[in-house]
Amino acid sequence: MIHQVEGDILLTKAQAIAHGVAANDPMNQGLALSLHERYPAMHKDYHHWCHTAHPKPGEAWLWGGVGGRVIVNLITQEGGYGAGARPGKASVSHVNHALRALKKIIQKEKLESVALPRLATGVGGLQWEDVQPLIASQLGELDIPIYVYAVYSKDKQAKE
Repeated sequence: MIHQVEGDILLTKAQAIAHGVAANDPMNQGLALSLHERYPAMHKDYHHWCHTAHPKPGEAWLWGGVGGRVIVNLITQEGGYGAGARPGKASVSHVNHALRALKKIIQKEKLESVALPRLATGVGGLQWEDVQPLIASQLGELDIPIYVYAVYSKDKQAKE
């Protein structure tokens, strides 16, 4: 069940937060930066995974941290593997495949709730009207709460 909420995703009560990144993303902008600052081990482990697995756009990687917090890094953008390479823009196809990978992770790990931002619409550069239907089609039939933070309000707890 998808619920659109307003608030600060970092204050979510959901078991997992899923967000869009590129492979080898420096996580220095937007929600990725906030997650990097709050969970530095996640950032380090993500880069280790990228260097060993060489993931492609459309894949997803789950990290479990202290206190049961789960972060799912959805590779929605082209990544850079060369020195000084920067993340590219997201694509609708990459987002769709990453959401499909998220659905598999939710089912395999038996996640009980997930929070998502307006995926790939910030740094990723996509339009919300293109992304929103993908979330509905890939995650709408799941029997768990999916909280989509459609409006960001810093330091405000959403009504989940």
